[in-house]
Amino acid sequence: MRLIFMGTPDFAVPTLCALVEAGHNICAVYSQPPARAGRGKQLRPSPVYAKAEELGLEVRTPESMRDPQARAEFLAVEADAAVVVAYGQILPKEIINGPRLGCFNVHGSLLPRWRGAAPIQRSILAGDAETGITIMQMETGLDTGPMLLKGSTPIDSKTAGDLHDELMAIGARLMVEALANLDTISPQEQDDAFVTYAAKIDKAEAAIDWSKPAEEIERQVRAFSPFPGAWFMLDGERIKLLRAEVVEAAGKAGTVLDERMTIACGDGAIRPLELQRAGKPALSVEDYLRGRPAPVGSALT
Repeated sequence: MRLIFMGTPDFAVPTLCALVEAGHNICAVYSQPPARAGRGKQLRPSPVYAKAEELGLEVRTPESMRDPQARAEFLAVEADAAVVVAYGQILPKEIINGPRLGCFNVHGSLLPRWRGAAPIQRSILAGDAETGITIMQMETGLDTGPMLLKGSTPIDSKTAGDLHDELMAIGARLMVEALANLDTISPQEQDDAFVTYAAKIDKAEAAIDWSKPAEEIERQVRAFSPFPGAWFMLDGERIKLLRAEVVEAAGKAGTVLDERMTIACGDGAIRPLELQRAGKPALSVEDYLRGRPAPVGSALT
């Protein structure tokens, strides 16, 4: 097919590569404009932009797809379809309906559960047993379109980072499969009775409240690992907790209970497995404690 690809972060790169490998003609790649990053605040292209250039594909970075010129250039491609993966812009109706077959999206949840911006994190926070990918036909509503294919995976003890990497591979495979079988797939409408919304993550949600149950805090740790990182304060320093496990212990919430830095919660306790100080690399709890002990009885906030 003649395809337009629209994506920006790492999550979208495997799908772009899979479409090229499947033999599709990627006529244009759309990505968010390069952003300033790093200590020098140099302009840095998005992961999709960088990969598309490596593949010798034309890259376009309009500030808004609502701009008349950007819209006209998109429609002039006369693509069979557009594939959208975490592009970062809300597409107007003219763009969604522009390609002959429409626009198809890789969404990181089992729709209709977790429509919206942060489906991976919200599924972990809610204690869902599984999550997955939905390939959907795009409409103007927020993730409301008919579903073409789904692929699921258990959440278990995975972090958001773990699931991100797993789901982007599933999404790439399913999108290639969906495009190859459009003639035989029967799209399924979403049941609005089962809709939940995955609101964008607010960094304030990453602050750990030790009065909450250990299981809830452990889910918070996994949901925000590696970014933005669930955190607590110890001796005036903010520490990110990237991995932890629930253990059987009790004490005053926020108190270090033993030499392994087991921390009492409102109900039960958690034991850190991986921590990170500001500006430092992530460390196992053993390595962290060798450099900065947390005495029994220390109070965390």
